[in-house]
Amino acid sequence: EDSVAGLTRRAFMASTAALAAAFAVPRDALGAVLAAPLKPADVPTTLQQTITIGAPVYNQFRKLVTGPGEAYVPRYDLLGKVADPARANSRRSLMYLGHYTDIHMIDAQSPARLDVMNGQSMSLWAGVIHPQDTMQMNVLASMTEAMNAANLSPLTGAPMTAAVNTGDSADQHSQLELDWYMGILDGGTFTPNSGKAGEYEGVQLWENTWAWHPEDPSKDAFGAYGFPKIPGLLNAAVSQTITSPGLSVPWYAVFGNHDTLINGVIPIDSGLRSLATGDRKAAEYPVLAEVYLRGMAQDGSVFNRFTNNAWTQHGIDPRLMTVTADGERKLFEQLDFISTHLNSPATPGPVGHGFTQDNLNTGQTYWTADLNSVFRVFGLDTCNQTAGADGAVPEDQFNWLKAGLAQAQQENKLAIVLSHHNSVTLENAAEPVFGGQGLIHAEEFISMLNEYPNMVAWVNGHTHINTIRPHPNGKGGGFWEITSASCVDYPQQQQLLEFIDNRDGTMSIFATTLDHASPAKWTEGDLSPEGLGSLSRELAANDWIENPPMRIGSDLDRNTELLLPAPFDLTKITDAQIETDQAKSRAQIAAFSQKQVR
Repeated sequence: EDSVAGLTRRAFMASTAALAAAFAVPRDALGAVLAAPLKPADVPTTLQQTITIGAPVYNQFRKLVTGPGEAYVPRYDLLGKVADPARANSRRSLMYLGHYTDIHMIDAQSPARLDVMNGQSMSLWAGVIHPQDTMQMNVLASMTEAMNAANLSPLTGAPMTAAVNTGDSADQHSQLELDWYMGILDGGTFTPNSGKAGEYEGVQLWENTWAWHPEDPSKDAFGAYGFPKIPGLLNAAVSQTITSPGLSVPWYAVFGNHDTLINGVIPIDSGLRSLATGDRKAAEYPVLAEVYLRGMAQDGSVFNRFTNNAWTQHGIDPRLMTVTADGERKLFEQLDFISTHLNSPATPGPVGHGFTQDNLNTGQTYWTADLNSVFRVFGLDTCNQTAGADGAVPEDQFNWLKAGLAQAQQENKLAIVLSHHNSVTLENAAEPVFGGQGLIHAEEFISMLNEYPNMVAWVNGHTHINTIRPHPNGKGGGFWEITSASCVDYPQQQQLLEFIDNRDGTMSIFATTLDHASPAKWTEGDLSPEGLGSLSRELAANDWIENPPMRIGSDLDRNTELLLPAPFDLTKITDAQIETDQAKSRAQIAAFSQKQVR
């Protein structure tokens, strides 16, 4: 029989009919899409244009400028030799993914937010407040627009199979933050506000020196660095309506430390829970530290906790401001994180985004899924529930993963591990006073992963820095560890990852850095949703506390081709198998595009 891209014509026609019915796309239109040969897509990524910080001027606010794109840099660390240039003519795409991490959706007005701790030490408490906090929804909506624009590979034209999110989605453990982040990725219309409608109530208006005051920065530390005066910004930010079409492909998620502890480091007690939904917000750090955070100390008696909470809830302390209470600001429980994902819509899917009803029934916080017929992904929970920002792998999860990798290897599945923490932050040894289990740290974890040649990539976040590390196995192979920057700190970038069979006994993973879709340069006075996305990136680029230039990584950590020996004979993966996978993804993207036209 004649064939179409590896499938027989009969199989192609049957597949087209089935997919057209499944995704409610006209059969003839889908047939034309599926019959078209793949070719590199002209999509906006950092291959075409980069955004960089302008030349430094002492104590002055720096603008962002555009620059030329960055080509892929080949890395041979695991291959041990320069690869054959002819691979470019024979490559085939096995899977193309989007990678989100450290979204940090922020309810900037929550009374449980630890922003006032910045008054104690701006360096020690870095990250509890940013100049751009009220604009985080703008960034995620704009990043999702960029991810959708790049849903066909700039390298091969292959359709995106899925997106993965490696944690820290809700910045301060708020159910509202969780709902907002999921709503932007699933699709919907939102106003990034809590409390009083249309009016910002928070520390960026109140008298202090450690927050940027866009109404008048003349007396704060940011004004001294040239941060601009932008009257009306705060109210505009919390009054706007942001509409997201959602992702065009299915997406999967894991826990981050901010999804586990308050600010990612501190256990949550009843005092913080009542503070979150109440009408008092600390204006200075001593009242929060003395009254609420002290309640979590081991020497805090029940009586002290009760009297402290009663004292502050009745407004006796003048360092507490009265704000509009909002029950939607409640701090979620661990199982709420899972159930919220399970309550997601079927499109873009999957329902649960990796989590299943079994996770909810058993309390197990990790999962596995097949992204297509070739790749199996393992979503870990490396977060410490006792204390501290860094993580580890609990012993039961370690053993589960080891068994799963062995099974994947037997089935000729290529494996990807997702976690929030990376190899330099997998060292948390904090254990509960009672119970608990052994914790596996980076060296032992990496050694185990290297026992399985089919384990090709460990994808993670946490440090907010573009970083790519090879992990050789000492036998002429190994796997790549790929860490993306965040949506909150400069450069506000995420990643595209494409897994390639070079058909010469080697594989390549192409990592492409992705800027969000807001214009590179902010136009003064532009308080539109798109404008605020641009302003957020510009403010982040000037936030000296976070060391912005360091976070972009080197050119070996951004647009790269990461080579490794093929873990098994990849001819066992047939062209028809790959094209069947790609047809499903192309149909899903076509259905999304059709919906946008309507």
